[in-house]
Amino acid sequence: MPDARLDSRITAIRRFNRFYTRQIGVLQDGLLDTDFSLAEARVLYELAHEDGATATGICKSLGLDAGYLSRMLRSFEKRALVQRRQSAADARRTMLSLTRKGRGAFAKLDARAHDEIAALLANHPAGEQRRLVDAMSSIERVLGDPIADPPRQQVALRQPHPGDLGWVVERHAELYAEEYGWGDHFEALVIEIVAHFVREHDSARERFWIAAAGGERVGSVLLVRESDTVARLRLLLVEPDARGLGVGKKLVSACLEFARNAGYSKVTLWTNAVLHAARAIYIANGFRLVREEKHTHFGSEQLGQDWELQL
Repeated sequence: MPDARLDSRITAIRRFNRFYTRQIGVLQDGLLDTDFSLAEARVLYELAHEDGATATGICKSLGLDAGYLSRMLRSFEKRALVQRRQSAADARRTMLSLTRKGRGAFAKLDARAHDEIAALLANHPAGEQRRLVDAMSSIERVLGDPIADPPRQQVALRQPHPGDLGWVVERHAELYAEEYGWGDHFEALVIEIVAHFVREHDSARERFWIAAAGGERVGSVLLVRESDTVARLRLLLVEPDARGLGVGKKLVSACLEFARNAGYSKVTLWTNAVLHAARAIYIANGFRLVREEKHTHFGSEQLGQDWELQL
């Protein structure tokens, strides 16, 4: 019996493929107003970014037919774009690299690709740009080879590097505006929290964590001193395309471990009832709801909540 839901998904994916290939111009004879096809541009990219490239490696990486790649490489050699040499470590292996002319051709192609995407993004506000990148990351994560292209599963926590605290403010402002419609007052609150930490934090009893995965920032959290015995958890954030990787759980666990080691007996936090994912993490860690109060601090009416955990 036909699966109507599967057929609908297949139709949607094929429609997206037609749309996207039209958007990026891969149906034209020359990619980005050059003499190169999309396949040729991808091979040039591999040669430009991989030292010691081989035809076998490129075939495997790009899923190309060996005969097709061989013909392409002969064409590149005739145009003085590619050169071959024997491997010093293994005379049976032939290494491929771009010539000076080839590097120039790739640089021109790469610059045009950069400018075309920049022009595409320029027509959309920052929030829409971020959603586009997040959606593309989700596609890459779902369809990627988990062995050849490891997903962003390994989440590491670290203290902030230069630029990280500005990112925390920016992403809080953008995400909460996109998802909940919170505006300038919420961004101002985040700025105040970050600025106060930078000016006055006690490194022995307060800590800021950045979560990173795959070389990208995917989350943050802050633990600050409320009193000698009470700490406050603040600014828990998980990037949308990293949700499901356990980022929030790992950040909160780090806060609680640090709080115990620093001698606190209780951790408190303030959140809003609409933040369901964050509340689920707090509940899973044993936090108890102690107070609720309606407010309009961020524009729309929200139900603010105080939670606490006895350590």
